[in-house]
Amino acid sequence: MALVVQKFGGTSVGSIERIQHVARLALDSQARGDDVVLVVSAMSGETNRLVELAMQIRPIPFSQEYDLLISSGEQIAVGLVTLAINTEAERRGWLKKGEIAAKGLLGYQVGIFTDSIFSKARIQGIDTTRLKSLISSRVIPVIAGFQGVDPESNITTLGRGGSDTSAVAIAAALKADDCEIYTDVDGVYTTDPRLCSDAKKLDRISYEEMMELASLGAKVLQIRSVELAAKYRLPLHVRSSFSSVEGTRVVSQDLLGEQMEQVVVSGVAADGAQVKMTLQNLTEGPGVAAKIFGALSRASIVVDVIIQDIPASGMLTISFTVGRVDHLKAREVLEDLKEQSLPSMRIAEEGDLAKVSVVGVGMQHHPGVASKMFQLLADAGISIKLITTSEIKISCLIASGQMKQAVECLHRGFELHRM
Repeated sequence: MALVVQKFGGTSVGSIERIQHVARLALDSQARGDDVVLVVSAMSGETNRLVELAMQIRPIPFSQEYDLLISSGEQIAVGLVTLAINTEAERRGWLKKGEIAAKGLLGYQVGIFTDSIFSKARIQGIDTTRLKSLISSRVIPVIAGFQGVDPESNITTLGRGGSDTSAVAIAAALKADDCEIYTDVDGVYTTDPRLCSDAKKLDRISYEEMMELASLGAKVLQIRSVELAAKYRLPLHVRSSFSSVEGTRVVSQDLLGEQMEQVVVSGVAADGAQVKMTLQNLTEGPGVAAKIFGALSRASIVVDVIIQDIPASGMLTISFTVGRVDHLKAREVLEDLKEQSLPSMRIAEEGDLAKVSVVGVGMQHHPGVASKMFQLLADAGISIKLITTSEIKISCLIASGQMKQAVECLHRGFELHRM
């Protein structure tokens, strides 16, 4: 008998019929002898609807009230899924009068404790007492993903895709045997199948590669969930809730064996929601970059592809990219900084940009990947605006209108269609 945490994304609970399907899957797992814990997202489209409502009132809505609002989608999903499991268990004749098969719980009811960074809260700890009591009684806990509670008892949210992190954190706290991430695709692909019809499903991928792909725009898993899984060596199984086929296993490098050496590039990622911010007319001197990026960090804004230049004028220019979701907040932070301590700074923005990246653990043992990537993009007539690298990834900033073309030429050029 295994303890399995199953997370169901928004499309998996996107209608009453799909919610009833999730109920059957959970009860079937329990019938096979497993102890089951469910984590559910809001119904597909619901969080977007709530975010749009908030932004009609305030363009940069991140606050205590914002988290209170957008966490409500998960409460609805938890109630419906719990109701569906109990109804299906009754239909199967498994329950006596007064018994339940499942118990719905919000983040604060579980005891998912976070910091107070609204919209991007991080989990500080989980109280497993109530969960273990339910599990020992063969009652399925159905938990609202994406949310927790801070030290002041405020509801917090973990960022878009945060239900993945909820599931992994709960699985790690319970020392679960497996964590299954159910979504609308049947695994992790070499690239987004919507951008490239030749995309191939991977049977296995390393934590490191999955973290890079997640950070670079692949939306299968939230990066923080993969970081947690790697830290606790928790096996992840990404699979479809609409199919019984085996999905993709996210595992440690040592379990990949020689496969790691043989495959130079494992995937191509793309993110079409990038904004380049350029700070000009900065007085050169120690501490300027630290002041700028320190302020952005305190606002929980993730930056990427940083370039610093000192033109002939002697004034410093710094360029960096942020996601489109964060760019208004980043501009607000920078304007405050300009007013307080950097009066000469000029702030420029360039939108309609995309980041395309190649990722592979094998890259660290094979030279020439960067030159091949640049040549492939050049042959396709695609200009590169900025470049950033690590041991296992290379990213290029390009015009967003050329993103699909870039993904297709890189996927084909690195022969990922043959995997």
